[in-house]
Amino acid sequence: MSADPSRADAPPDSHRRLTMLAVGDRARVALVLEDDPISRRLIEVGFVPGAAIEVIASMWPAADPLAIRVGGSTFALRRHEAERIVIA
Repeated sequence: MSADPSRADAPPDSHRRLTMLAVGDRARVALVLEDDPISRRLIEVGFVPGAAIEVIASMWPAADPLAIRVGGSTFALRRHEAERIVIA
């Protein structure tokens, strides 16, 4: 039996990453993977569990970087940075 992803106590789907969203898509941060300076910085600037995020823009040609709004701020994240963010 699979877990219901809509349940608050269900573990986040570690396969849904911020990089999977298209421009205009919204989601919530489930967690930030890894424990390194980049991941800690993402948490410090607001990518915390429960934070609402929106993809504002995706640069051409390789969708790198992504412009992401979290809270009242907009950040440009490289794909390798955005890949650390698991979404719900």
